[in-house]
Amino acid sequence: MKNIMKVKDVSKKIKRRTIIDNMSFEINEGQICGFIGPNGAGKTTMIRLLTGLIKPNEGEILINGIDVTKNRKEALMNIGAIVEAPIFFNYMTGKEILNNLVRLHPNIPKKERESRVEEVLKIVDLDKRCQDKVSTYSLGMKQRLGIAQALLGNPEIIILDEPANGLDPIGMKDLREIILKLNREYNITFLVSSHLLDELQKICTSFVIINEGVLKFKGTSEELLSIDKGNIEDIFIKILKGQEASA
Repeated sequence: MKNIMKVKDVSKKIKRRTIIDNMSFEINEGQICGFIGPNGAGKTTMIRLLTGLIKPNEGEILINGIDVTKNRKEALMNIGAIVEAPIFFNYMTGKEILNNLVRLHPNIPKKERESRVEEVLKIVDLDKRCQDKVSTYSLGMKQRLGIAQALLGNPEIIILDEPANGLDPIGMKDLREIILKLNREYNITFLVSSHLLDELQKICTSFVIINEGVLKFKGTSEELLSIDKGNIEDIFIKILKGQEASA
Protein backbone atom coordinates (compact mmCIF):
# COMPACT_ATOMS: atom_id res chain seq x y z
CA MET A 1 0.00 0.00 0.00
CA LYS A 2 1.41 3.37 -1.04
CA ASN A 3 2.32 5.75 1.76
CA ILE A 4 0.99 9.26 1.07
CA MET A 5 1.97 11.07 4.27
CA LYS A 6 4.59 10.20 6.86
CA VAL A 7 5.14 12.11 10.09
CA LYS A 8 8.39 10.99 11.69
CA ASP A 9 9.53 12.05 15.19
CA VAL A 10 8.08 15.55 14.79
CA SER A 11 8.30 18.07 17.62
CA LYS A 12 7.27 21.72 17.66
CA LYS A 13 7.94 24.27 20.37
CA ILE A 14 6.43 27.73 20.50
CA LYS A 15 7.87 30.15 23.05
CA ARG A 16 9.63 27.24 24.82
CA ARG A 17 6.32 25.39 25.17
CA THR A 18 6.16 21.96 23.53
CA ILE A 19 3.03 21.87 21.34
CA ILE A 20 3.86 18.67 19.42
CA ASP A 21 6.02 16.10 21.21
CA ASN A 22 7.94 13.52 19.15
CA MET A 23 4.92 12.50 17.06
CA SER A 24 4.95 9.81 14.37
CA PHE A 25 2.14 8.43 12.19
CA GLU A 26 1.46 7.50 8.58
CA ILE A 27 -1.48 7.84 6.20
CA ASN A 28 -1.73 5.41 3.31
CA GLU A 29 -3.29 5.83 -0.09
CA GLY A 30 -7.08 5.61 -0.10
CA GLN A 31 -7.58 6.11 3.63
CA ILE A 32 -9.97 8.58 5.21
CA CYS A 33 -8.18 9.37 8.46
CA GLY A 34 -9.97 11.04 11.34
CA PHE A 35 -7.64 13.38 13.26
CA ILE A 36 -9.09 14.01 16.70
CA GLY A 37 -8.23 15.40 20.09
CA PRO A 38 -9.66 17.80 22.69
CA ASN A 39 -9.26 21.57 22.44
CA GLY A 40 -5.61 22.51 22.86
CA ALA A 41 -4.39 19.05 21.86
CA GLY A 42 -2.19 20.42 19.09
CA LYS A 43 -4.34 19.48 16.08
CA THR A 44 -4.22 22.89 14.38
CA THR A 45 -0.46 23.15 14.96
CA MET A 46 -0.01 19.69 13.44
CA ILE A 47 -2.08 20.65 10.39
CA ARG A 48 -0.04 23.82 9.96
CA LEU A 49 3.09 21.67 10.07
CA LEU A 50 1.66 19.23 7.51
CA THR A 51 0.87 22.06 5.10
CA GLY A 52 4.23 23.77 5.54
CA LEU A 53 2.82 26.90 7.15
CA ILE A 54 5.24 26.42 10.04
CA LYS A 55 8.38 24.30 10.41
CA PRO A 56 9.06 21.61 13.02
CA ASN A 57 11.91 21.97 15.48
CA GLU A 58 12.69 18.29 15.04
CA GLY A 59 11.66 15.44 12.78
CA GLU A 60 10.39 15.34 9.22
CA ILE A 61 7.11 15.32 7.31
CA LEU A 62 7.08 13.53 3.98
CA ILE A 63 4.39 13.79 1.28
CA ASN A 64 4.94 11.04 -1.28
CA GLY A 65 8.49 10.85 0.04
CA ILE A 66 9.12 14.59 -0.42
CA ASP A 67 10.16 16.56 2.67
CA VAL A 68 7.71 19.42 3.29
CA THR A 69 10.35 21.49 5.08
CA LYS A 70 13.09 21.09 2.47
CA ASN A 71 10.95 21.06 -0.69
CA ARG A 72 7.70 22.73 0.35
CA LYS A 73 6.56 23.79 -3.12
CA GLU A 74 7.06 20.34 -4.63
CA ALA A 75 5.56 18.50 -1.66
CA LEU A 76 2.46 20.68 -1.52
CA MET A 77 1.65 20.03 -5.18
CA ASN A 78 0.19 16.75 -3.87
CA ILE A 79 -1.95 18.40 -1.16
CA GLY A 80 -5.26 20.22 -1.18
CA ALA A 81 -6.29 21.82 2.10
CA ILE A 82 -8.92 23.85 3.89
CA VAL A 83 -7.05 24.81 7.04
CA GLU A 84 -9.70 27.25 8.22
CA ALA A 85 -13.23 28.07 7.08
CA PRO A 86 -12.98 29.11 3.42
CA ILE A 87 -13.31 32.87 2.88
CA PHE A 88 -14.52 34.12 -0.48
CA PHE A 89 -15.49 37.49 -1.93
CA ASN A 90 -19.28 37.59 -1.77
CA TYR A 91 -19.57 39.86 -4.80
CA MET A 92 -17.92 37.26 -7.06
CA THR A 93 -19.50 34.14 -8.52
CA GLY A 94 -18.24 30.71 -7.61
CA LYS A 95 -16.80 30.25 -11.08
CA GLU A 96 -15.05 33.63 -11.04
CA ILE A 97 -13.36 32.73 -7.76
CA LEU A 98 -12.09 29.40 -9.07
CA ASN A 99 -10.99 31.00 -12.35
CA ASN A 100 -8.74 33.29 -10.30
CA LEU A 101 -7.46 30.53 -8.02
CA VAL A 102 -6.66 28.05 -10.78
CA ARG A 103 -3.96 30.44 -12.03
CA LEU A 104 -1.99 29.70 -8.87
CA HIS A 105 -1.40 26.12 -10.01
CA PRO A 106 1.65 25.97 -12.30
CA ASN A 107 0.95 22.29 -13.05
CA ILE A 108 -2.27 23.21 -14.89
CA PRO A 109 -1.60 24.48 -18.45
CA LYS A 110 -3.33 27.73 -19.34
CA LYS A 111 -5.46 26.04 -22.00
CA GLU A 112 -6.77 23.51 -19.45
CA ARG A 113 -7.71 25.95 -16.68
CA GLU A 114 -11.31 26.55 -17.72
CA SER A 115 -12.06 22.85 -18.18
CA ARG A 116 -10.49 22.04 -14.78
CA VAL A 117 -12.67 24.66 -13.07
CA GLU A 118 -15.78 23.25 -14.74
CA GLU A 119 -14.74 19.74 -13.77
CA VAL A 120 -14.32 20.46 -10.04
CA LEU A 121 -17.56 22.46 -9.93
CA LYS A 122 -19.38 19.45 -11.29
CA ILE A 123 -17.68 17.09 -8.84
CA VAL A 124 -18.94 19.12 -5.85
CA ASP A 125 -22.36 19.64 -7.44
CA LEU A 126 -22.05 23.41 -7.85
CA ASP A 127 -22.07 23.51 -11.65
CA LYS A 128 -25.68 24.71 -11.75
CA ARG A 129 -25.00 27.52 -9.26
CA CYS A 130 -21.51 28.53 -10.39
CA GLN A 131 -22.73 31.74 -12.08
CA ASP A 132 -24.46 32.91 -8.87
CA LYS A 133 -22.72 35.26 -6.48
CA VAL A 134 -21.24 33.66 -3.39
CA SER A 135 -23.40 35.98 -1.27
CA THR A 136 -26.34 33.75 -2.26
CA TYR A 137 -24.60 30.53 -1.19
CA SER A 138 -25.46 28.64 1.98
CA LEU A 139 -22.67 27.73 4.40
CA GLY A 140 -22.70 24.21 3.01
CA MET A 141 -22.31 25.49 -0.55
CA LYS A 142 -19.39 27.67 0.52
CA GLN A 143 -17.78 24.62 2.10
CA ARG A 144 -18.25 22.69 -1.16
CA LEU A 145 -16.70 25.60 -3.05
CA GLY A 146 -13.76 25.32 -0.66
CA ILE A 147 -13.40 21.64 -1.53
CA ALA A 148 -13.58 22.55 -5.23
CA GLN A 149 -10.71 24.97 -4.60
CA ALA A 150 -8.73 22.20 -2.85
CA LEU A 151 -9.36 19.92 -5.84
CA LEU A 152 -8.04 22.30 -8.49
CA GLY A 153 -4.46 21.01 -8.41
CA ASN A 154 -5.59 17.37 -8.62
CA PRO A 155 -4.15 16.48 -5.18
CA GLU A 156 -3.60 12.97 -3.87
CA ILE A 157 -4.53 13.99 -0.31
CA ILE A 158 -6.92 16.62 1.02
CA ILE A 159 -6.67 18.01 4.56
CA LEU A 160 -9.88 19.35 6.09
CA ASP A 161 -9.85 21.20 9.42
CA GLU A 162 -13.29 21.17 11.10
CA PRO A 163 -15.13 21.12 7.74
CA ALA A 164 -18.58 20.54 9.28
CA ASN A 165 -18.49 23.49 11.70
CA GLY A 166 -21.78 25.38 11.54
CA LEU A 167 -23.36 23.09 8.96
CA ASP A 168 -26.96 21.97 9.32
CA PRO A 169 -27.79 18.24 8.95
CA ILE A 170 -28.34 18.55 5.19
CA GLY A 171 -25.02 20.37 4.77
CA MET A 172 -23.23 17.69 6.81
CA LYS A 173 -24.81 14.94 4.73
CA ASP A 174 -23.77 16.67 1.48
CA LEU A 175 -20.22 17.10 2.79
CA ARG A 176 -20.04 13.46 3.88
CA GLU A 177 -21.24 12.24 0.49
CA ILE A 178 -18.69 14.40 -1.37
CA ILE A 179 -15.80 13.09 0.76
CA LEU A 180 -16.90 9.49 0.17
CA LYS A 181 -17.38 10.15 -3.55
CA LEU A 182 -13.91 11.66 -3.92
CA ASN A 183 -12.40 8.79 -1.98
CA ARG A 184 -14.17 5.99 -3.86
CA GLU A 185 -14.28 7.40 -7.39
CA TYR A 186 -11.07 9.45 -7.49
CA ASN A 187 -8.99 7.57 -4.87
CA ILE A 188 -8.32 10.78 -2.95
CA THR A 189 -6.93 10.27 0.53
CA PHE A 190 -8.27 12.46 3.35
CA LEU A 191 -7.13 13.72 6.73
CA VAL A 192 -10.18 15.16 8.49
CA SER A 193 -9.94 17.01 11.80
CA SER A 194 -13.27 17.34 13.58
CA HIS A 195 -14.96 17.32 16.97
CA LEU A 196 -17.99 15.55 15.48
CA LEU A 197 -17.03 11.98 16.31
CA ASP A 198 -20.28 10.45 15.05
CA GLU A 199 -19.72 12.04 11.63
CA LEU A 200 -16.15 10.80 11.49
CA GLN A 201 -17.24 7.30 12.43
CA LYS A 202 -19.49 7.24 9.35
CA ILE A 203 -16.66 7.94 6.90
CA CYS A 204 -13.25 7.21 8.42
CA THR A 205 -11.20 4.08 7.80
CA SER A 206 -8.47 5.05 10.28
CA PHE A 207 -7.89 7.40 13.19
CA VAL A 208 -5.10 9.40 14.80
CA ILE A 209 -5.84 10.66 18.31
CA ILE A 210 -3.63 13.18 20.10
CA ASN A 211 -3.74 14.97 23.44
CA GLU A 212 -1.41 17.67 24.76
CA GLY A 213 0.78 17.21 21.70
CA VAL A 214 1.27 13.48 22.33
CA LEU A 215 0.06 10.63 20.14
CA LYS A 216 -2.53 8.54 21.99
CA PHE A 217 -3.80 6.24 19.25
CA LYS A 218 -3.16 5.39 15.62
CA GLY A 219 -4.89 2.58 13.80
CA THR A 220 -7.86 1.45 11.77
CA SER A 221 -11.47 2.19 12.61
CA GLU A 222 -11.94 -1.46 13.52
CA GLU A 223 -9.00 -1.34 15.94
CA LEU A 224 -10.38 1.81 17.54
CA LEU A 225 -13.90 0.47 17.97
CA SER A 226 -12.62 -2.84 19.34
CA ILE A 227 -11.16 -1.07 22.37
CA ASP A 228 -14.54 -0.91 24.09
CA LYS A 229 -18.10 -2.00 23.41
CA GLY A 230 -19.31 1.54 24.04
CA ASN A 231 -19.79 4.29 21.46
CA ILE A 232 -16.96 6.25 19.90
CA GLU A 233 -17.25 9.08 22.45
CA ASP A 234 -16.73 6.62 25.31
CA ILE A 235 -13.73 5.10 23.56
CA PHE A 236 -12.27 8.55 22.88
CA ILE A 237 -12.53 9.50 26.57
CA LYS A 238 -11.03 6.17 27.63
CA ILE A 239 -8.03 6.71 25.35
CA LEU A 240 -7.46 10.21 26.70
CA LYS A 241 -7.45 8.79 30.21
CA GLY A 242 -4.53 6.49 29.53
CA GLN A 243 -5.00 4.03 26.68
CA GLU A 244 -1.60 3.35 25.12
CA ALA A 245 -1.03 4.41 21.52
CA SER A 246 -1.68 1.62 19.06
CA ALA A 247 1.13 0.20 16.96
